[in-house]
Amino acid sequence: MSEQRAWVRLFSGKRLDLLDPTPFDWEDSDLAIGLARTYRWGGHSAWALPLSVAQHSLLVLALRRLWLPAVKDAKAELRELLHDADEGLLGFDCISVVKPFLGEAFRALTMKLENAVALRYGLAPWSPEDWKAHKRADRVAAASEAVHVVGWTKKEVRYTLGIPYEPLAADPLREIYQGTAWEPWAPTLAADRFLAELERLSGKAGQK
Repeated sequence: MSEQRAWVRLFSGKRLDLLDPTPFDWEDSDLAIGLARTYRWGGHSAWALPLSVAQHSLLVLALRRLWLPAVKDAKAELRELLHDADEGLLGFDCISVVKPFLGEAFRALTMKLENAVALRYGLAPWSPEDWKAHKRADRVAAASEAVHVVGWTKKEVRYTLGIPYEPLAADPLREIYQGTAWEPWAPTLAADRFLAELERLSGKAGQK
């Protein structure tokens, strides 16, 4: 394994070995671009564009802020924003039910990327309580995306996709960024918005 390499050249000019990543191998802008060009739901969408992981990450962060308005914790918000950061470096958001079929080697690869992200941004491990709150936000976001972005019905979300949460009616991101509710953003716009939030939270969390 030590002789194997899986190099990718990033927009900044830096190169990242996906099999042996370090926290110094990318710029924040590379991560934002990677997440904005990595698509959820297998790239399928009822809109003209698919939904990026960058936009999804901002939605999950918005739900945390909506549900915990009194909690001002930049480090926790940064961890929320970066919960799928490994997918932006890998350029692949695997549909969750397919992951077990990819085996332990794929899980080991994603864990290395997750660890590199955690080291770079000083992310603390999830506590059981925080993880439970995060998964609720992540799954509510997924249920909402399934209906409003992809085109599943509410009944299909529950009984076909197995997501036991009610989809949101209103899009929390519209309150922040305006635009059309639930419409997937263009990659350049998603990257810009993600990067702005990443830089803001990194500064507040003392990572800059």
